[in-house]
Amino acid sequence: MNILFVHQNFPGQFRHVALALGRDAAHRVVAIGQPQAQALSGVTLLRYKAPQEPDRSATAAGAGASAGAGAGAGAVKSGHRYLVGMERAVRTGQQVARVMLDLQRKGFVPDVIVAHPGWGETLFARDIFPAARIIHFCEFYYHPTGVDVGFDPAFPVSVDDRARVRTRNALHLLNLEQCDEAVTPTHWQKSLHPAAYQAKLRVIHEGVDIHAAQPDPDASFALPDGRVLTRRDPVVTYVARNLEPYRGYPQFIRALATMQQRHPGLQALIIGGDEVSYGSAPEGHASWRERMAHEVPLDPARTHHVGRLTHRRYLDALRVGSAHVYLTYPFVLSWSALEAMACGCHLIGSATPPVQEVVEHGRNGWLTDFFDGDALARAVLDALAEPQRHTALRAEARRTVVERYSHEAGTRAWLNLILGSGQTPAEPA
Repeated sequence: MNILFVHQNFPGQFRHVALALGRDAAHRVVAIGQPQAQALSGVTLLRYKAPQEPDRSATAAGAGASAGAGAGAGAVKSGHRYLVGMERAVRTGQQVARVMLDLQRKGFVPDVIVAHPGWGETLFARDIFPAARIIHFCEFYYHPTGVDVGFDPAFPVSVDDRARVRTRNALHLLNLEQCDEAVTPTHWQKSLHPAAYQAKLRVIHEGVDIHAAQPDPDASFALPDGRVLTRRDPVVTYVARNLEPYRGYPQFIRALATMQQRHPGLQALIIGGDEVSYGSAPEGHASWRERMAHEVPLDPARTHHVGRLTHRRYLDALRVGSAHVYLTYPFVLSWSALEAMACGCHLIGSATPPVQEVVEHGRNGWLTDFFDGDALARAVLDALAEPQRHTALRAEARRTVVERYSHEAGTRAWLNLILGSGQTPAEPA
């Protein structure tokens, strides 16, 4: 079978299934991604250059501005500012279409195309490979109210904001319409998609590596100043790709100040970058970490912002914690939450839908209101006071991930979908 993966950051969510297919001589596996895409054994990787960005400065005039479809050298002018993302998606789709046409000329015709279509990469795949079965990874369908937008009262939402979000779904509707089948990682994420497309959607979480992420009572973590933290220390951990409001960073920092006041020995390990993955940057500050440092005084000797870490160091940080805090808007569930549970962490999460699908309060973790800093501080301090009392909860957290969110289970489900139920997929290593 000829299988084509498309993901600008390949392998992304397709790492394990692409590796499994690449090991099987019965398949020819090709992937398309941008320059930062990573090569995998058994997969032929083709890269394309990201298209020129639409000129945001040209969008303020709204719908009356030039569409700029035939723009030459210089900035690419867009029309209405709501459509900057759509313009980018069309141009990305054109770039990928050129790669697909070259593949076609060289004799590669995919039986199946598996893609993350969120950047427009497969907008024209159907026109080039009309017989291919297209499977889209549909990560999130936006809503102008009731989900992430407007969730945090610190960021009031205008009618203009809602209109922009509604327009953003134009690409996602095209992606849903053009695919034969779609995959979304959780039942909650599936529920966000329109009723007309629910029959196309399958829930398959790609899973995490439960062998790498597992408990280690002898784990240690060396701080930049040379001190070494172990499981004997009262440590609270917090992880996000970037430290920002979508992942509750301001709420955590405010609660941490209370924790430090009440527990003089508490150490905080904070892992994450200073960029913005979701939402917007803070006005007047270079990062949300800088913004919160101006607002909330913390003890620098016990507050350890360690930035981004290698995966191994990050797992060691999780393992030394007596409590792990995971907060999120109603948005995509982070891999870090599942990896923390797989490491046997005592997870204290926000009572928001993506977390509630995985964590049952009192059984495999604790839940607190996203905005209740006092409740969060009390929960962490309770977890640190007598960590041995919560051994069963930690074990249940790991059992949840092993049974429901391992990458072996995710890979088997993906292989069954890609290859069809009539074929027996090779067991992933």
